[in-house]
Amino acid sequence: MADALQRYYRVAAMAALLALTVGCTRPVGDFGRAQTGFTHDVLLPAIGATRASAAGEPVSDFNQTDEEAEMHDRVWRFLVAPHARDWFYDVAVELKRTRIATASAARFQPDRYYQWLRQTDYESSRVRYATVAEHVATDVATAPATFTAICAVIAIDRQRSMALDGVGGLEPAVAAGVAARKAENDDTIGWFVRALGSRHDNYSYALEHLLVETPHERDRRSRAGHPAYARCAEYRGSGCAGCHQQAVGIVGPPAAEGPAYVLRAC
Repeated sequence: MADALQRYYRVAAMAALLALTVGCTRPVGDFGRAQTGFTHDVLLPAIGATRASAAGEPVSDFNQTDEEAEMHDRVWRFLVAPHARDWFYDVAVELKRTRIATASAARFQPDRYYQWLRQTDYESSRVRYATVAEHVATDVATAPATFTAICAVIAIDRQRSMALDGVGGLEPAVAAGVAARKAENDDTIGWFVRALGSRHDNYSYALEHLLVETPHERDRRSRAGHPAYARCAEYRGSGCAGCHQQAVGIVGPPAAEGPAYVLRAC
């Protein structure tokens, strides 16, 4: 036990030093997509897997399926905000994505987006409302495909389990790998669910405070009458175009029949 703890702390210290050396945030290419590279896609994940294994966390050495790769790519954009100077914990997200840090490193707070909006120098206060509407619209447009990708991965995990049950005589390490990969996928899905809800909470918090801080004549009737707030309400139900016509969270055990998971209603 002592040797394992020493190894854990050595790996964690080395990972933290390396992250500080190479830069913590994941590089972004065209259209806000993650830019692949050796450091963030090979080196840091390898170190993170070593740390996670030493800490007793599930680590699978299975190759990723195409469905799993697509889910990770689509989920990632909901975990970061590279256009907005880390209001959505870009550094902590990258440390957790590579497993150099645990989930506790990213505790979502509802006021970070509003603070970023306040500190950003706009020529007009109305532009802040337009900025919120633009960001919400982008999330609304991409959420359904993300839910679809998640459901595809849930199906892959079920297929793995069925294949394992149907094929006899495999090594215990194979069953352990199936369980570890499912745990990894479940962790990613849960992370996405928390991030989706947090983004909505941040948008709502920002609009509520903007309507008080910088009100405009056309906004006096009600906050719900503001087009950006209407889009925020739409965002709350964006997952309704996903794989089970429900939204916001994936909760509960797999159903005996029907979809693999029930998506919590708006």
